[in-house]
Amino acid sequence: MDERLAGVIGARVRAARVARHQTRVVVAGLSGITTDYLYQIERGKKLATIPVVIQLARVLGVPVSRLLEGPEAAASERPVVTDAGMGLYRALTQPVVPGEPPPVAELGERVRSAWRVWQSSPYRYSELARHLPVLITDTELAKQRYQHEGEQAERRQVQCCAVDLYGLLRTVTKRVGRVDLSLLVADRAIRAAEAADDPHRLAAAQWNLAHVLLADQEAEGAEAVALRAAERLAPLVQAGDGDATALCGALKLLGALASVRQGQVWSARERVRDVVALAERTGERNASWTAFGPTNVAMYAVSVEVEAGEAAEALRLAEQVDHDHSPSIERRVAFLIEQVKGYTQRRDYASALVLLQRVSREAPEDMTHRPAAHQLLRTVIHRSRRGVATEAAQLADRLGLPIS
Repeated sequence: MDERLAGVIGARVRAARVARHQTRVVVAGLSGITTDYLYQIERGKKLATIPVVIQLARVLGVPVSRLLEGPEAAASERPVVTDAGMGLYRALTQPVVPGEPPPVAELGERVRSAWRVWQSSPYRYSELARHLPVLITDTELAKQRYQHEGEQAERRQVQCCAVDLYGLLRTVTKRVGRVDLSLLVADRAIRAAEAADDPHRLAAAQWNLAHVLLADQEAEGAEAVALRAAERLAPLVQAGDGDATALCGALKLLGALASVRQGQVWSARERVRDVVALAERTGERNASWTAFGPTNVAMYAVSVEVEAGEAAEALRLAEQVDHDHSPSIERRVAFLIEQVKGYTQRRDYASALVLLQRVSREAPEDMTHRPAAHQLLRTVIHRSRRGVATEAAQLADRLGLPIS
């Protein structure tokens, strides 16, 4: 038996059945097979014969070609993405083999280039999967080399590179569902920022840590980390430091999100309003890659309402946001997904699907990597009416996502 083909056909049969809201008993009976046989087919345990596939396609109302099309054809329209999470895990946990690190200036440019890819490319997962493990190794080699050698300025520059790299890794690992690695790199970023004695990077590292704590359902801890870090920036903000002002605003926005997750809705709204003035001072300013500015503040206002369950208000506010002004595609995609959550809260699954389809066009790899996107697509498939559910199942099929 061709196990891979059996798995592909089974997943497609199940997706089509779920999209039509039909039980296995009904589909099996109409197809002239047993329920257990259909179960085995859907789980990839049995490879259905051609007559059975033809009958299933007739009962499910789909072309036979949709069930039989090979897995290679389904995947050919998008780049092959490696297991980024496992590659990063190995690079972060295995001992570094002694070697010659790259020049510090080159290392810094490579980290900045990786950040530019992450914030601009719709295929950033594929592009960075090839480079990040090597970049991790080279950064650790540089840290070891300059720990006791070179000028103090060089040592600090290496630590700054490490802060920036581990900040990038925090968001990458989070997006691929590896919160365990997010916590590891967030801790490394803070230690590197302390060694660099750089107040901006220390604030950025704490911003990253607060993100990890939020993702790990530690809202109280995230709020404390973010607001303490914002307070430490106060002297620089008062002195007119633009980057410090942007970082302070980014930290306060995280504090607002942490508040609403603790049920403190009005406090969260007030914090977002307070940050508006900071955004007006900074404009769209990508300090330490935080993408802070008026657009991001408006996006957080939407997120607060979604978290509060006020979907109508969230979607009303979202209509006023031109998310293309954000310098980060990663942030723009996150904003679209927030709106999808709002639509699912209102049971407007057709609108939710439209936005998920938009995400799949603008940033296709986000649909295959983000656990939140997977869950929302499953929600649309299982809860919407037949036509919308069928379209959603077809989207999942094109992306190669399992529906369970």
